[in-house]
This record gives sequence, structure tokens and C-alpha cells, in this order.
Amino acid sequence: MTDRTGLALYDRAASQAAGGIIEVYSTSFALAARMLGPRVRAHVRHVYALVRIADEVVDGPAAQAGVDTAGRARILDGLEREVDAALADGFSANPVVHAFAGTARACGISADLTAPFFASMRTDLTTVVHDPASHDAYVYGSAEVVGLMCLAVFVNAGTTVPVRPAPDLVVGARRLGRAFQDVNFLRDRADDAALLGRDYLAIGDDHDRDRVLDGVDADLAAAAAVIGILPPDCRRAVTAAHDLFAALSRRLRSAPPDAARVRVPTSAKLAVAARAWLGGAPQGVRS
Repeated sequence: MTDRTGLALYDRAASQAAGGIIEVYSTSFALAARMLGPRVRAHVRHVYALVRIADEVVDGPAAQAGVDTAGRARILDGLEREVDAALADGFSANPVVHAFAGTARACGISADLTAPFFASMRTDLTTVVHDPASHDAYVYGSAEVVGLMCLAVFVNAGTTVPVRPAPDLVVGARRLGRAFQDVNFLRDRADDAALLGRDYLAIGDDHDRDRVLDGVDADLAAAAAVIGILPPDCRRAVTAAHDLFAALSRRLRSAPPDAARVRVPTSAKLAVAARAWLGGAPQGVRS
């Protein structure tokens, strides 16, 4: 097989396709990903590209294209079957799935993590108002397992035989993913209600909002405590992501409940990235 038709070429093309998805959809994530070491950078992009595509099946483009709820469920089921087959076979005709499967097979990511992820994506097609139990189940599948996938990459990329990450790192990855998701729920709350009819947090008053932010801050603090034991080529990027969401948490706490979508200005994002790049420890959420 020549270089122009071989698997290595397809692997590179699939990886570039996944990277392109991330560059278009998330400037903040793309910035943090550039801070990862080359050992892990492409793998993390592969994970997030699959997550992004699944989310686009559930919301936005698929619906705008005229695909009804049943149709989106079929597409999502098909995507999960593609992922399962690629995990087993090592190949997919879908470049994003192929890139993800290569990462998953190399780093020990299995259906134990992909199945709850797809289950949470399906929830968005059937559940519009969450109670605490359904919120926790949704967040585990939609965010915590993504953190665990990234942790598997951090620990296992470049190794011969994948191993289980240390328990403290598992807890930290889950809590960081949960903090990220709840911050996104808070700042997207008005759009989720107006455009999608969804309520993930069941916030009735300012006390409920403060309770959610207190949980976010506790999760961010717990995650910060273990960033220092991650592999060195991952710490700066994770610190930058942590500090960006800590900044969002602070801005949400000081903003009125009916404020427009809270953002961190580009200049502040760059300052967060620079501080992390220079080796700064994760910042406190209420500083």
C-alpha cells in the first residue's frame, strides 16, 4: 500500500478533520488544546470532535435541516453504532469517528464511557425539565465521562498498555467536567429555555442560583487540588481551562440573573492562558 492510499494517510486526514471541527466550534477550547503537549494534543481534539458532532445531531443543525425528533434519535443511534464498530474494528468511513476510535483504542477508552455519553445525548431528545437525580445522571454522561476520556488520554497516550488512572485523578476529572457543565447551564439558561424549552437546573430564585454556583466552586477547588499530579505536558492546558471557568463562575456570581450570556473577554482569556503557560497554579474561584 502506497503512502497515498495507506492507513497512516487516512489517520492523518481523519485527525485533521477532527481538529478542524474544534477550531470552528470552540475558540476557547482550541486555545487550551494548543497548550497541551504533542503527545496528547491530537487525541484530546479527537475526543472533543466526536462530542461536538453528537451534540449537533441533538440540537441545532439537524433540527434546522428539518430532521424531527425521531429522525435525530435514529441518527444518534447510528453514530453510536459507528463508534462501537470502530472501537472493535479500528476503522470507520466517518473521519471523526475514525479519529476518535484510534484514540480510544490507544488510550483505553471503552463503551463504559461512550455508552453513558450517548445515553445523555438521547436524554436531550426526551427530557426538558430535570430534577436533581436526572440532572446528576445527565451531567455524568454528558460531561464527567468526557473528563474521564481526557484523563485516559493524559495517562495513557504513548504507552504500550493502557492503565487505570489513579483514583484521585478520576475524582478530579469528574468534578472538573461537572463544574464545566453547570457553568454552561447557568450562562445558557435563558437560551436553553427560550430556544429548546429545557431547564437543567430547576432554579427558582437567587438562593438556588447561589447553590449551583457554590457547587461549581467546590468542584473547581477539588479539581485544582489534583492538577499538579497530572503528567507535566497536560498541566498548563488543564490549568488554563480550569481558570477560564473559574473566571466565568466569578462573573456569573456578580451578574444579575437576567443578564445577557456571560463571557470572559478575549484579553482576559489570553491573560489566563499566559499565566497557565508560565506555570501558575490554578486560581481560586472567588479571588
